[in-house]
Amino acid sequence: MADLTVNLGKLKLKNPVITASGTFGYGMEYLEYCPPEKLGAVTVKGISIFPWEGNRTPRTAEVFGGMLNSIGLQNPGVEKFINDSNYLPALKKRGATVIVNIWGRTIDDYRNVAEILDANSDGISAIEINISCPNIKEGGIAFGTDLHLAQRVVSAVRSVTSLPLITKLSPNVTRITDFASAVVDAGTDIISLINTLIGMAIDVKSRKPRIASVMGGFSGPAIKPVAVRMVYEVAKAVDVPIIGMGGISSSEDAIEFLLAGADAIAVGTAIFADPELPLKIIDGINNYLDNNSLRNVSEIIGKVQC
Repeated sequence: MADLTVNLGKLKLKNPVITASGTFGYGMEYLEYCPPEKLGAVTVKGISIFPWEGNRTPRTAEVFGGMLNSIGLQNPGVEKFINDSNYLPALKKRGATVIVNIWGRTIDDYRNVAEILDANSDGISAIEINISCPNIKEGGIAFGTDLHLAQRVVSAVRSVTSLPLITKLSPNVTRITDFASAVVDAGTDIISLINTLIGMAIDVKSRKPRIASVMGGFSGPAIKPVAVRMVYEVAKAVDVPIIGMGGISSSEDAIEFLLAGADAIAVGTAIFADPELPLKIIDGINNYLDNNSLRNVSEIIGKVQC
């Protein structure tokens, strides 16, 4: 059996398979199908400084090649996440590697939630910053599509935590490499990409949008070529570990991202159809390495032959 361990700087994983935020709940919801401790890491749903109910329904719609969602980052708030036995304590008890995705409406929100997590970091392996949320105080501009704001939020979080810091990039930009360089300069240790594309669907019978917020995040198999391309570009532009995601629904998909330059991968939307998929991908990567007489997963990272 090949060695699947990967080192993302200070973040060390037993295998390169992670769950993407928002698709695996808080880890325990899928216990019957995919024990969280068997994965490289579990990235929990986005946590904010305050409890948040999310957007009005309908919040999801299945579309060709994937799905649209506008859940609105519903979550119980950082204090309940840390203290309630159904959240972080349950993952800690099982020995899972936990990445906490965070978000906020303002830069202070990001800083404050990161500071609380840092002060209660037992059981937390890393923080992932979601910079694709609207910045209300800045006139509704998304942090993830403004270079200056992206740097400011990463710098703010970096100033209050020593935990490994992951920044999740939005694909809804002109040049993804500019944003990768900006967040690295601001102090991120790891980059994850891509987040969802912006999409819309209309019910032709009612002539109304299929989700209440009109537009939402488009994810699923159809976005994979975009994601692979962006991972490849970012891997050549910056010298930090990369977590690749976007449309992964098989071990072959995962291997494609690794070849493009990702050091680890995250499975998202496909989990809804097959909750056991992350475990199947781990087995698939191991079989690929064995079949190619490779001893370590690091031997295929960035090895695309162009």
